[in-house]
Amino acid sequence: MTDRRRRNAPARRHGRTRQITQRTHWLLLSVLAVTLSTALLLQGYTHHMFGITSDDVPGARGRAEAVPSQVTHGGPVIANAATSAHTAQVKARTIALTFDDGPDPVWTPRILDVLRRNHVHATFFVVGTQAVDHPELVRRIVADGHQIGIHTFTHPDLAHLAPWQRSLELRETQLAVAGAAGVTTALLRPPFSSKNDALDDADWSVLRQADAAGYVTVLATRDAEDWRRPGVDRILAHAAPHGRAGQIVLMHDAGGDRSQTVAALSALVPQLKARGFKFATVSDAVGMAAPVRPAGLGDHLQGLALIDLLQGGDWAVWLLCVLMFVAGAISVLRAVVVLIAARRHRRLRTGRRGRPWGPPVTEPVSVVVPAYNESAGIEAAVRSLLASDHPVEIIVVDDGSTDGTADLVESLHLPVRVIRQQNAGKPAALNTGLAAAGCELVVMVDGDTVFEPDTVRTIVQPFADPRVGAVSGNAKVVNRGGLLGRWQHIEYVVGFNLDRRLFDLAECMPTVPGAVGAFRRRALLDIGGVSDVTLAEDTDLTMALCRDGWRVVYEEGAKAWTEAPASLNALWRQRYRWCYGTLQAMWKHRGALVQRGAAGKLGRRGLVHLLLFQVLLPLLAPVVDVFALYGLVFLDPARIIGLWLAFLLLQLMMGLYAFRLDGESPGPLWSMPLQQFVYRQLMYLVVIQSVFTAVSGSRLRWQRMERYGSLRAPVGAEGPSGDLPAQDPGLPQQAPYDGFRHRGPYDGAPEPARYGGFPGPARNEPLQQPAPYEPLRQPGPYDPFQRPAPYDPLQQPGPYDGLPQPPPHPGFRQPGPYETPQLY
Repeated sequence: MTDRRRRNAPARRHGRTRQITQRTHWLLLSVLAVTLSTALLLQGYTHHMFGITSDDVPGARGRAEAVPSQVTHGGPVIANAATSAHTAQVKARTIALTFDDGPDPVWTPRILDVLRRNHVHATFFVVGTQAVDHPELVRRIVADGHQIGIHTFTHPDLAHLAPWQRSLELRETQLAVAGAAGVTTALLRPPFSSKNDALDDADWSVLRQADAAGYVTVLATRDAEDWRRPGVDRILAHAAPHGRAGQIVLMHDAGGDRSQTVAALSALVPQLKARGFKFATVSDAVGMAAPVRPAGLGDHLQGLALIDLLQGGDWAVWLLCVLMFVAGAISVLRAVVVLIAARRHRRLRTGRRGRPWGPPVTEPVSVVVPAYNESAGIEAAVRSLLASDHPVEIIVVDDGSTDGTADLVESLHLPVRVIRQQNAGKPAALNTGLAAAGCELVVMVDGDTVFEPDTVRTIVQPFADPRVGAVSGNAKVVNRGGLLGRWQHIEYVVGFNLDRRLFDLAECMPTVPGAVGAFRRRALLDIGGVSDVTLAEDTDLTMALCRDGWRVVYEEGAKAWTEAPASLNALWRQRYRWCYGTLQAMWKHRGALVQRGAAGKLGRRGLVHLLLFQVLLPLLAPVVDVFALYGLVFLDPARIIGLWLAFLLLQLMMGLYAFRLDGESPGPLWSMPLQQFVYRQLMYLVVIQSVFTAVSGSRLRWQRMERYGSLRAPVGAEGPSGDLPAQDPGLPQQAPYDGFRHRGPYDGAPEPARYGGFPGPARNEPLQQPAPYEPLRQPGPYDPFQRPAPYDPLQQPGPYDGLPQPPPHPGFRQPGPYETPQLY
C-alpha cells in the first residue's frame, strides 16, 4: 500500500441543495414519443399493411348491376362517375403509354431514358410511398414533360377498403406528389384495375367516391402483362395494337425486375412509329383539359411535411433495428460474462476449504448505525447486532431525528452508544460514528437492516488479508410480499449479487452497499472519510478506496435483511437517488480510466461495466419495447414473440443460477415475466430521468425512504433490563458522549475542530480523540476478563456479573420471505 494520498479530501457541505422539479425534459420526451409513435404508425401502415404486388385481379369478379352500360362499353377515361357518367375514347392512331407502381430508383430512370431517346411523352401513375422514397424521380418525370397520375398511397385494392381509408389513400398520394414536384393531378388509376368490362359494383363505388373527390379514372385498353415477366416477345405482342384504333397501354416501371419492360419498350416505340402511330399523354390522347396543375402553397408544405415524416419513420425503424440488435448483443454479452464470472467465483471460494483469507479474525468490531427517523426498525436492527456471535461495539448516530429514534434506543437500556447531532446528512453521521469508533474494523449498517448472528463475524474474515480495505455483504429483501416485493427480491439476487461476484473476481468492486459493509478504519482515514458530494456515498466511498490501492471484496455469506420500498412512488425515489448518485460518482472518479494499478482496474473494468450495463443498456431498453410493439402490429407476431421468449428464457436461466448460488428458493421467479411489463419500464425511466438531471447540472437533494416496520428483532435478543452500562467495558472506552453535538448547518456556534477529515467534538468538550493516524490501541487480553475463544459469544464482564445473562442467541430466527405486517 503505497501512495496514501488523500485523493478524496474532506467533503465540503453545500449550504443549500436545489430541489429539482424538472418538467422540460419530460415534455420533450412526451413530444418525442408522440412524434416517434406517429412516424412508426405511418411507416408501418405504408410499408407493411399493403404493398406493391402482382396486378392480377384479386378474387372473383362480383356483380356489375350498378355499373352503367355506357361505362362498361365506353372508353377507358371515365369522368362524372358520381353524377352522369361519361367516358372518353383515345384518338385514332394514338398511343398513350402508361406506367404504374413507380417511381423506382433502378427502372424508372431507364424507362425515362428510352422515352427521351425516342422523343415520347407518357403518363406515370405513381404510388405514394414510392414518391415519398424517391421524390427526385417525381420531379424528373415532370421536368421531362411527362404526365403524373396517382396510383394510391400503398397500392391496396380500394374496393376492399372503408370509405375513410380510400379518402386517406388518395389524399396522402396527392400530398406526396405536391411535396415532391409541386404539382397536383386529377388522374387516378386504381390498383388491380384493367378494362371497362371488368368493373363490378364494388369497383364502381370506388370510382364514384373518387369522382366526388375530383378525380378522373383512367383504365387501360391494352395490358402488356409485363408484371408476369413472360419475355420481351410476349410483352410486345400484348402491348402492340391490332388495327388503327387508339390505345392506352398499361406497363410498369416498378414492382420488381423490369428489365424485360425496358427491352420491350425500346423495341415497341420504333415499331409503332413505323406503323404510323403517334405517342401522347393520356390527357392529350383523349382531348382532355390539362389535369396537372401547380400545387397550392398549403398542399406543397403539407406534402413536404409528409415526406419528411415518412422518411423520418424509415430512419427511425432502421435505427430501432440497429439499437435493438445492439441492446440484444449487450444483454447476451452481460449474461455470458456474469454467469461465467459467478461460476468461477464460486469455485475459487469453495476451493479454499473453509479458510479463504487467512487466520480467523477475532478482534472486536465497531458497528456504526446512522439513523434519521428510523424508529420503525431501529430496535430490531440494534437487537440483531447485539445477537452477533462476534464482539461488537455498537454506535447509533442519531442525525437529528424528529421521531424519537435516539430516545427509543436509549430507553431499551442496551449496551449501545447513542450519539446525537443536528441533521447534517448520512455522510456526516457516518463520519461522526467513525470518529467515535474504538476499533480498527468498522461495520456500517443502515437503520432499516437486521443482521444474522454470524454476519459480523463472516464479513470481517476477509480482513485477514492485509490488502483488503472493504468488504461488501449480501443484502436481502425482507418484505417480499406482493409483486413489487418479489420483483425487488429477484433484482437483489439476480442483478446485484451476480454483479458483485463479477466485480470481486475482476477486482473492481464499485459499491459496498450501505445496508451491510465493513471497512478498515485506517483506510477510511487515508481517503478523508465519507464524502457528501454525491448522493451515492457508498459508491463514492468504495471507488475512492479502490483508487487508493485497497482491494474491495464480496462476502456472500454475510447476510443482512433490509426493507425494500413497498410502493412504486417510494421505489422511484430510491432508485432515482441511487442512479443519480452513481452517475455522480462515475463522473467524479472518471480519472481512474487512465490510471494504473487498482485504480485502473476500477476505471477500465468497473466504470466501463457500469456505463455499458447500468446506463447504456437501460437507455436502449425502451427500443426493445417499442420495436416489439411495432413488430406485433406490422411484422410477424410469431417471430417477435419468439424473440421475446428467448430473452425471457435467458433471464430465467440467470435467475435460477443466481438463486441457487444464494441458496434461495426459486419460487418467486414465476413473477419474472410480469416484471418485464412494469418494473423494467420503471427502471429505465429512472435512468432517463437521472441522465437528464445529471446533464442539466442540477443537484438532487437527499430523499429519505419510508419505513414500514417489517423488520423483526432476533429471538432472544431482548437483553437484560435495568440499569445497564451503555458500553461493553471490554472494548476501548472514550469519554461519554452526553451533550456531544455537531454544529448544525445554520448554527452560529464556532466551527468545531477537525480530526482526520471528520467532525470532532466542539471546543471545550471533554471527549479526547487519538492523534491523526495514530495506531488505535487494541484491547488487551480483554481485561478485566479473559479473552473469548474465536467466534465464542462475547462474555459480559463487570456489571453484568451475577445477573442472568442472555444466551448467545443461536436461535436467531431469520425473517421469513413473506413475513410482513402489511400486504403490498
